[in-house]
Amino acid sequence: MRKGLIQAIAVSSLGCVLLATAAGAQGKIGDESDGSRAVPVHLIPLYDEAVPEFDKQSFKILPQDELLQPFSIRQTCGKCHTYEAVAQGWHFNAPDPNVNPGRAGQPWILADAAARTQVPVSYRPWPNTFRPEQLGLTNWKFARRFARHMPGGGPAEMLDQTEAPEEMMRSYVSGKLEINCLGCHSADPGYDQAEYVLQTARQNYRWAPTAACSFASVTGVAADQSDMYDPLMSDAIKVTYRPNTFDYKNRVLFDIVRKVPNERCYFCHSNFDLSGRDAEKWKADEDVHLAAGLSCVDCHRNGLDHSIIRGYQGEDKISNNPLAATTSCQGCHLGPESSASPVEGRLGAPRPKHLGIPPIHFEKMTCTACHGGPWPDARTHATKTSRAHALGTLGANKSPEALPHIWTPVFAKQPDGKIAPHKLFWPAFWAVEKDDGVTPIPVETARELVGKVIPEQRPLPSGDWLDLSKEQIAKVLSLMSQESSEGRPVYVAGGKLYRLDDSDQLWAGAHPAAAPSMWPIAHNVRPAVQSLGVRSCQDCHATDAPFFFGDVEIDSPLAAGRGSAKMIDFQDLKPFYVKAFAFSFVFRPWLKLVILASCAGLAGVLVLYALRALACVVKVLSEGNGSIEKEDE
Repeated sequence: MRKGLIQAIAVSSLGCVLLATAAGAQGKIGDESDGSRAVPVHLIPLYDEAVPEFDKQSFKILPQDELLQPFSIRQTCGKCHTYEAVAQGWHFNAPDPNVNPGRAGQPWILADAAARTQVPVSYRPWPNTFRPEQLGLTNWKFARRFARHMPGGGPAEMLDQTEAPEEMMRSYVSGKLEINCLGCHSADPGYDQAEYVLQTARQNYRWAPTAACSFASVTGVAADQSDMYDPLMSDAIKVTYRPNTFDYKNRVLFDIVRKVPNERCYFCHSNFDLSGRDAEKWKADEDVHLAAGLSCVDCHRNGLDHSIIRGYQGEDKISNNPLAATTSCQGCHLGPESSASPVEGRLGAPRPKHLGIPPIHFEKMTCTACHGGPWPDARTHATKTSRAHALGTLGANKSPEALPHIWTPVFAKQPDGKIAPHKLFWPAFWAVEKDDGVTPIPVETARELVGKVIPEQRPLPSGDWLDLSKEQIAKVLSLMSQESSEGRPVYVAGGKLYRLDDSDQLWAGAHPAAAPSMWPIAHNVRPAVQSLGVRSCQDCHATDAPFFFGDVEIDSPLAAGRGSAKMIDFQDLKPFYVKAFAFSFVFRPWLKLVILASCAGLAGVLVLYALRALACVVKVLSEGNGSIEKEDE
């Protein structure tokens, strides 16, 4: 086996960076298409992660190697595609503070029943979220928690950027989780994303993309190895390639597609409706676009830079994707406000007429308010998502009560002033309040503090909340104040902030830090005949219409903190005005009859006076004719 590889890598690292930058500036053979719609055959050699850029052959993986290594995506795919350009894509650039975060999306949710915690986490500065470091999550800890549904890159490839020496040592053992191109672009039906998840759970980061391939298997657990483990010197973690994987030139065939199959998107972007109405897949209808034959990437497009279109109105103002303006709902169906050529109707999109709908609806609501997400009920219902509930992974908790608790649909006002359907969850966490705001404490610390007050509590099999009382909150806050003087201890749950007052009595009240975390939803899109308002205006404007007056679940580990709020509370509207306006629809049929009867009466009066006027004209004309006749005589 090759000797001194680690030393060679260390010596040549600066040269690698410079050469990679130069290559990225010049572009590579796979960076730009020649115009052909055909997909090149990816019959290529495999390279391990330690390949120096100046020696492309010496580290090629060969079937006769004594210790077979996992192939590196960066080195293998990076021979033809500029890896650094791909790494700027939306799925990988979250830690970059220079990237415009755009409209709020789904955060990662750190949930722990024993700590009575579910808190939104994001590297992007979205409202009502916290950065990982605020919760004590280093890149290593973040990957440990969420790598299962990460496409690699970003924080998962920055594991050695840490101030903790033990984490740096472990990152050398586990390797880094490189951008997994195959997770999206592999059309091999045997590519197993669930195996990828299993490998990340074992901290086998450098092995995960290889293990997911149908032609390779990986045994062994990096988490069980010592800090001095060297994969080039030991087969404790062993890679086995299927016989005949390599051809006579030691190349491997990858079934690669440009147009990503929907099934690849579903692994990270599935939603599980817990309303009981369409809970099972065979009961639910597909998004109308998918039913029409479109795929996810027909709308969510990107180039080499992987600046994927998210698809919301106004995205073109912050995105460098040239199709952002024409690939939103309005851009596709109606076209942008100004265009040199007609672009509406893309991919056969019908142009909606919206006959009889007052224009104010388009000023105050998004397209998805009427056409997207589940039909509103009298009360919001729970839902699960892949990223929040590890859907699609081995051993995922299938209980509907499993944390975190997410509720939908919530029709709430966006920062742009338009109402849109959202998913929502209520944060719950222990924190320290200072002048500059509320900062959560690490979950491990919270679990330890709660355990001192409520010992010997095991998580429920359902994954639901463990009960918490106000008396227990007071005891934990008192304990926090004794162990730390950094700020005032507080607890957030159910839209309220709890703290001890000067007399050590528990106070609870509203606070911005206790506001729910929400993100807009678009799918599934319903056909026009299932849109809100298609039956009558009272789909939304009835006195009990869920759009305004539905109940939004308030979730909390405290039984006393649970309840509901009204949908209109999230819309910045005056309830009395909306209620009065809705009440007017009760009498509108009568009003129409009165108006019709009044119009008929007025018409009768007008006809009567018209006839009288006509009679007068006839009389005048007849008298005039008589005078003329007399003069002629």
